[in-house]
Amino acid sequence: MFFLSCQADLGNSTSDEASSVRLVDGSSSCSGRVQVLHNGIWGTVCYNGWDLLDANVVCSELGCGEAKEVKLAEYFGKSSGQIWMDNVNCSGNESALSKCEYHELELNDCNHSEDAGVICHLSITIIFLFFIPWLVEGFDDCSGRVEVLHNGKWGTVCDYKWDGSDGAVVCKEMGCGNIKVLTYGAYFGATSGQIWMGNVNCNGEEASLSTCAIQGWGTHNCFFAEHAGVICGLPVRLVNGNSFCSGRVEVLHDGQWGTVSDDGWNLTDAAVVCRELGCGDVITAKGGAYFGQGSGPVWMNSVDCVGKESSLIQCNIAHWQHNNLDHLHDAGVICSGEIFFDISTGYWWKNF
Repeated sequence: MFFLSCQADLGNSTSDEASSVRLVDGSSSCSGRVQVLHNGIWGTVCYNGWDLLDANVVCSELGCGEAKEVKLAEYFGKSSGQIWMDNVNCSGNESALSKCEYHELELNDCNHSEDAGVICHLSITIIFLFFIPWLVEGFDDCSGRVEVLHNGKWGTVCDYKWDGSDGAVVCKEMGCGNIKVLTYGAYFGATSGQIWMGNVNCNGEEASLSTCAIQGWGTHNCFFAEHAGVICGLPVRLVNGNSFCSGRVEVLHDGQWGTVSDDGWNLTDAAVVCRELGCGDVITAKGGAYFGQGSGPVWMNSVDCVGKESSLIQCNIAHWQHNNLDHLHDAGVICSGEIFFDISTGYWWKNF
């Protein structure tokens, strides 16, 4: 297929079109799905080739500092209308996204499940004017070492007496669903510096970790590398395998777990699952209900991942729930990692 790279000025600004780019459906004006103005109509940007260099140009253009991270697919929700730009390729020095190279509209093959997004550093600054926990060095945005901002300084949470009620409040406050696993020690890496919270005692109903009872700010019973962490509920899980990192693939949709059909299921699709779960590389993709037949709906059919997705639910599929499929064709995966959980101690460990 032949592509033409352009450097056109999208949305030649008039007095009532002061900016040709904006971020929508984020937590602030400095995070969200990228939209550009062209011919008086707002449209999105396809995530093919979308990276930090491209995102940096957007953040700079909007006065939002540097890009913290790029977001792909439907992270900020699915849009509608035009898709104006595809295969954006910025050097990082452009003054506006419209100055970057990109593919012409007529040549893009995207849909709105592939809308590009960005979170700029300034959006984080704005959010953290209020107390909020942050998860660091995890598998994704919903796992990691718990850190909190207090008096303008980041610090950790002591893992002494860290329990499910405490973790549940963090997951809920972060918008990450239910608590799945508590972690202790240096599971998500050790860090020096301030330990802000100790003897955290939530009842699980609090809206914020900041409202839970604590020993006192900066008062704790912990030493170096005794950090509280969480892994919050993910929309994907592996069932009936030898460990957390192998099994039948199940996805959460409309509040119900269901399976994935092995129609078209391949190593590229399976690799996305392994990466999403923090389970290393894919060893093999399994079909034919290798890990046993599931129950409930078959949610995903003809999965087609490109391999760069951060979650299986961002991959293209034929449609959600195929009523003509049975569980004889449930897909599975074996990843290179092995993650184990000792329910009696709450400790996790993994082998790669």
